[in-house]
Amino acid sequence: MTVNLISDTATQPTAPMLEAMFAARVGDDVFRQDPTVNELEAYAADLFGMEAALFCPSGTMTNQLAIKCHTRALDEIICEEKSHIYQYEGGVYSMLSSVSMNLLRGERGKVLPGQIANAVKPHYDWLPRTRLVVLENTCNKGGGSIYTLGEAAALVAESREHGLAVHLDGARLFNALVETGESPQAWGTTFDTISICLSKGLGAPVGSLLLGPTDLIDEARRYRKVLGGGMRQAGYLAAAGLYALQHNIDRLADDNARARRLAESLEGLPFVASVSTTETNICIFDLAEGLTAARFLVELEKEGILAVPFGPQTIRFTTHLGVTDEQVDYVIDRLHRYARQGAAPAGG
Repeated sequence: MTVNLISDTATQPTAPMLEAMFAARVGDDVFRQDPTVNELEAYAADLFGMEAALFCPSGTMTNQLAIKCHTRALDEIICEEKSHIYQYEGGVYSMLSSVSMNLLRGERGKVLPGQIANAVKPHYDWLPRTRLVVLENTCNKGGGSIYTLGEAAALVAESREHGLAVHLDGARLFNALVETGESPQAWGTTFDTISICLSKGLGAPVGSLLLGPTDLIDEARRYRKVLGGGMRQAGYLAAAGLYALQHNIDRLADDNARARRLAESLEGLPFVASVSTTETNICIFDLAEGLTAARFLVELEKEGILAVPFGPQTIRFTTHLGVTDEQVDYVIDRLHRYARQGAAPAGG
């Protein structure tokens, strides 16, 4: 058995999603003539109560387009130090938008009340101009940590007291919403812009969406083109995204529950030093002294269990629609064999 816990980007299109893709009506999206892309963008914008949406190849592109549209050269972005835009997007904010980062140390990737106000720089010639706040929900490096709408709204209000725009990196936002019961529209009316990923837990093969006001999305569309993100008959991909939004949101609760099962199984095992709070589909744990992530991952791979290091002694498990209850049972069994033997998991 192979269990891929590397990332929820490992999802494969289901048979009904593939049928939707093959049946898609397509046109040239650069000329805004692809009916399926237009339908996806309109559907997503309506879902969040926002004016417009833009279909892009990746979440890195949607986040960076938002940064580009909200800032000018020599501006500054406030974000938590674990934020995806800082950790995992290649530093492209400095190249594409010529802006700097003001990093906050919050809690599990979440900015805390009062931190934004304290971070805003005064208007001196020798300082960057604080212009934008970026929050991430759920926070990947924070172990899939959740902002509630109340927590996020308070931070948005704090930002706006200082004239700052606020963007939400909502790549895994729906993993949070199936836990909190909050509506996408409530989040859409809170933020200036939001990006959502279609190719993680929602199961589409490609794509993310940037949502916001029409004038900003029009500007983002122009930047998307000059960055090489203008796709032609993209409706085949958009059909997968549309299917994902219409059919695959509620099932994210299953992914979250499976990750929590994995977290619970790790508690108290002798080779585990600590397990992060697991709220959604990401389980992060630290290994005991003397056991490295590199060594542990090799032993897991012998059992067909694939995961990623999140530090020298830290491992991340990520659940998704390709991980079943049976596979979770298998992983738990191998982890407990490892504990009993005090060595590598037994074969079989």
